[in-house]
Amino acid sequence: MYYAIIAEDVADSLEHRRQARAAHLERLEALKSEGRLLMAGPFPAEDTSEPGEAGFTGSLVVAEFESLAAAQAWADADPYVEAGVYEKVTVRPFKPVLP
Repeated sequence: MYYAIIAEDVADSLEHRRQARAAHLERLEALKSEGRLLMAGPFPAEDTSEPGEAGFTGSLVVAEFESLAAAQAWADADPYVEAGVYEKVTVRPFKPVLP
């Protein structure tokens, strides 16, 4: 089943994101290579795809896991969690419908 991992950043998270980004992307690439990643990306702090120093307010990952517990464990081990980027992380079942 697919799960949506919705994360909200702490204030002024940009430098923490920069420090942990390579490790964060490595885990996403692993999901992608296993054919389990549906989508992933950050929420820009401004209405632009390149917010610059304004940074980001959170992230969304939608991926396939064997259970809610497995998705939660994966989310809890994210380098962004360890680096203090995220203030809150919510994991919910997700049913892709379109396209």
